[in-house]
Amino acid sequence: MKGITTIFLSAVFLALHAQTHTSCGPVPTTNQLQWQEMEMYAFIHYSMNTYTDQEWGFGNEDLQLFNPSDLDCRQWARVCKQAGMKGIIFTAKHHCGFCMWPSKYTEYSVKNTPWKNGKGDVVRELAEACREEGLKFAVYLSPWDRNHKDYGKPEYVTYFRNQLRELLTDYGDIFEVWFDGANGGDGWYGGANETRRIDGKTYYGWAETFHMIRELQPNAVIWNDGGDRGDLRWVGTEAGNVGETNWSLMPSKGDTPWHMLHYGVENGDVWCPGETNTSIRPGWFYHETENAHVKSLSKLMDTYYKSVGRNSTLLLNFPIAPNGRIHPTDSLRGIAFNKMIHEVFKTDLAQKAKKKTVGNETIITFKKPTSFNRFVVEEDIRYGQRVKKFSLEAEVNGKWVPLKDELVEQGDGLTTIGHRRIICFPNITATRLRFTIIEAKCEPIIKRTSVYFAPELTADIPNSGEKRSSNLHYFFSNPKQMMIDWDTEQTITSFRYLPPQTTHEGTVTHYSLWASPNWADWTKVAEGEFSNIVNNPIWQNIKFDTPVKAKILRLDADRLAEGDRMAFDDIEVVTE
Repeated sequence: MKGITTIFLSAVFLALHAQTHTSCGPVPTTNQLQWQEMEMYAFIHYSMNTYTDQEWGFGNEDLQLFNPSDLDCRQWARVCKQAGMKGIIFTAKHHCGFCMWPSKYTEYSVKNTPWKNGKGDVVRELAEACREEGLKFAVYLSPWDRNHKDYGKPEYVTYFRNQLRELLTDYGDIFEVWFDGANGGDGWYGGANETRRIDGKTYYGWAETFHMIRELQPNAVIWNDGGDRGDLRWVGTEAGNVGETNWSLMPSKGDTPWHMLHYGVENGDVWCPGETNTSIRPGWFYHETENAHVKSLSKLMDTYYKSVGRNSTLLLNFPIAPNGRIHPTDSLRGIAFNKMIHEVFKTDLAQKAKKKTVGNETIITFKKPTSFNRFVVEEDIRYGQRVKKFSLEAEVNGKWVPLKDELVEQGDGLTTIGHRRIICFPNITATRLRFTIIEAKCEPIIKRTSVYFAPELTADIPNSGEKRSSNLHYFFSNPKQMMIDWDTEQTITSFRYLPPQTTHEGTVTHYSLWASPNWADWTKVAEGEFSNIVNNPIWQNIKFDTPVKAKILRLDADRLAEGDRMAFDDIEVVTE
């Protein structure tokens, strides 16, 4: 009875103590708090692109291509769970318009493919697999549809909402609804083969769409990269990092330039935290050529520190291979990633130390000189995000030594905290650690300070394996035209382009590729768009249906992301 009474009195004390705190600016909703506590969850990209070796399908891909030999959603769920993911967001429909469930509103879906004689439903199988593994489930539905004949007209918005209603009513609880920001461009559009432009802020009628989501899935959060502000925001990059300063606040109205997405807005009037999305491979969809380029364990840990460790969540993509399963390399790397996180954070050295807080300063005193290299601090964000700047120091031989975050790209980096901030620094041995809040918007509410010693990471750090192209002879005939020539005729099977990695200046987004045997006669061998190249500047592959014989190749930059001069980090020509 004494134990029960003690628990009851403790609960009363905590409840009364909590009531003494008042909110400081915008605060998260219950849905946003539950989402933030998930910390890591998986993206699954799988569609017709898997079978055409593309990132963005055009919308006219043959339905007969979709016929996986060994599709196993339970394998996906098991791998994701073992990789530490708390849920899965699935690409129910990507930009090509192909539906991974038997939607009654289109013929362009799994119901008209050879897979399971048209009786299959990937969305249902994955939703059930998630429930069996104790994972949450969510859906990605592309607003853009390169297949639908009415895209750009009011009729398409009705179609889009009808499909969304199917997904939100037929597959159980949904924890997140994900809308991509790619809206409008060239496509098949029911055979029109044309370019259609829309205003992403007004065309979809987001307010009404959001209302429907709130009504059908009241526990879901909404990620939206266009139009009305959703519950979550994109962080401005797909590279797997958010700003070292990261406010969970945004302005409720107006445009959102890149710096707002990446760093948040200190005085924003709505709670809109950042979700960091990236893929375990260079691309979002599976490509066999990327089997040797799955992110190393060191890169995944770096991503973890720069997302979860910077007041964000991590949405990590696992693409599905053509056989219908997550590739073994991806699964093993994901599982190793989870094991390493647990290894790093299994022993909180501060638990056996003496901790004393006076005002805005906390000193952790160890029983003996102790080695450590990680510091974790958390605010109680139920009452808002408050800390603007803090310092971290270690006492070594009687002197206080400042500790800086070695992963920070600019500034001192010891700024915002939010849900969680992880500071990484070189190994240090000290008797005391001092954490000081230098500046805050309101009285700080710190709920955790922890210290760890991360083991040295010696596991796989493979080199890129990419074939460099310094042996190619190339020159620019004008700022938007590159020539590549050989002494003798070559049989060419594909051309590869790696855009600039540190700037958008000169990035080719639309191209034409020409071949010639003699500098006089030119044949266009390929043209198109490097889809999503600005957000995800990875190797772009132009594969020829039949090998091309030529002594000269000419790459025309039909459109650049920025600037007026073509640029690249590398090029490659694959020959027989």
